[in-house]
Amino acid sequence: QVQLVESGGGLVQAGNSLRLSCVASGLTFSRYAMGWFRQAPGKERDFVAAINWNGGNTHYADSVTGRFTISRDNAKNTAYLQMNSLKPEDTATYYCAADNNMETVISPDMIAYDEWGQGTQVTVSP
Repeated sequence: QVQLVESGGGLVQAGNSLRLSCVASGLTFSRYAMGWFRQAPGKERDFVAAINWNGGNTHYADSVTGRFTISRDNAKNTAYLQMNSLKPEDTATYYCAADNNMETVISPDMIAYDEWGQGTQVTVSP
C-alpha cells in the first residue's frame, strides 16, 4: 500500500520560512520523480515544484522561483520543500505527489503523477 505523508505545515507571518516534508512508503522511492502542488480555497490545484528521481533536475513554478527549493533524500524516502520569504498568497493546502518516472524530464502536470498525499495546510498571515 503506497502512502505519501506530508508534514511541516502551519501558520507563519509573511517573510518567514517553513519546510515541508513528504515521507513515502510502499514504493521504490528512488524510481519516482516527486512533485509539490498546492490548492487554495476555491481555486484549482497548481504546480509548485518537482524533482527528478536522483535530484539532478528540478523545476519550479514562476511564482515560487527563487523562494522555494525542492530536494530529496532517497535514503530516507523523503522529499522536501523549503519555503522562504513566504507571502500571504502562498496560503494553501500543499500536496506531494509521486510520478513513476526515471527520466530526466519532469512534469508540472497533475495527470503525470500516480500517487498523492493528503496534504498539509500552510497559512501565511500579512
